[in-house]
Amino acid sequence: MRLRLAASLLALTLGAATPGLAQDGPIATARDAGESVEARNAREAIAYETPLPRGAPEQDYPLVAWCAALVEGHIALGRTLTGADDLDRDIIRLGGLEAVDFRDALAAGRARQTPATLEAARVAEAEAAGKWVPLMAQTDERARSEAFGLFFGLPGRCEHAARRVRANITTPPVTLDAAGLDEVGVAKE
Repeated sequence: MRLRLAASLLALTLGAATPGLAQDGPIATARDAGESVEARNAREAIAYETPLPRGAPEQDYPLVAWCAALVEGHIALGRTLTGADDLDRDIIRLGGLEAVDFRDALAAGRARQTPATLEAARVAEAEAAGKWVPLMAQTDERARSEAFGLFFGLPGRCEHAARRVRANITTPPVTLDAAGLDEVGVAKE
């Protein structure tokens, strides 16, 4: 919990200190213009030190497939809403951009994956997509709308895993210590 709070505070701090860094949507991992390497490394260290939700794969390539399926399921659920408002439509639009980013990373990294990793990605994607099946089956639109509104998003590791897969980064992610952060993600003095 403290690490997640530190991640939020770091994002706010970096957004305030770096013009153009704060965003109202997904971070474009393929086009991180304007972000310093130090800021990216700090965000990555926090993302990789924060535990993943139950069922999320640890390995980058399957994680990106899992993240893509979760976003795509959320978008599909949102598209079933006849009473969607401007915020809902914007969330769907931004989710679409995020899904494209994840799919592009998967396509870029596919040829470098082992058959076992590709199978792990297929399983992770199917499991994540399956989470949306009972919600899509709801005949009560209000229940679908509530489920759409309660989706809290993805772990921060998704965007970093996509960047690492796309760029074929095989070295371990930066640690909190290497990024100059303490065990809860606060800058060391």
